[in-house]
Amino acid sequence: MSDPSGLFARAGLPEDLTFLLAKYPRLHWPEHRNLGALARFWMGRHDMFRELSAALGAASEHHLAGAIDGASFRAWFAPRFGFFLGELEGHHQIEDHHYFPVLCTAERRLARGFDLLETDHDTIHRRLAELDAAWRAFDAALRRGEDARPAGETLSGMLTGFLAPLGRHLADEEDLIVPVLLDRGESALGFA
Repeated sequence: MSDPSGLFARAGLPEDLTFLLAKYPRLHWPEHRNLGALARFWMGRHDMFRELSAALGAASEHHLAGAIDGASFRAWFAPRFGFFLGELEGHHQIEDHHYFPVLCTAERRLARGFDLLETDHDTIHRRLAELDAAWRAFDAALRRGEDARPAGETLSGMLTGFLAPLGRHLADEEDLIVPVLLDRGESALGFA
């Protein structure tokens, strides 16, 4: 039986983890006096991950549809995919080892939420390793001059299946973390 709070099952944060979000709804974040440089930078990184993952998925679909030849697709996809993998890894390392412990200490009632996000990171990185293997199989078929379509279909399907859960994770992370930053202030938490 799957965990209803797992990344591929949940539709949002469990209700017991949204008490600060109820106090600081997204609609009011942009003008809140405690929305500081860290939160703006961090949410910008999330937006970059959303945009890049959507672009990777769209490029893969265009290649499968025959709109992009294999060599052009490889030249466009490879550096962006490598960047995506590396940046997500680094981003999650900083969150797991620096931001989450500070924020969890500041708001102990959200400890389960930070555990949930760390579990998401593990799930995401397992999926990224699978995506990387699918990319390598596709790239190897292209380089050998073989029919790369089956490997391309696998890659495209995996990307498509990954985008919604990644988006869910990014939104849940923001819904948990930004309200803590707004409630306490970045300076008071040692982030400024």
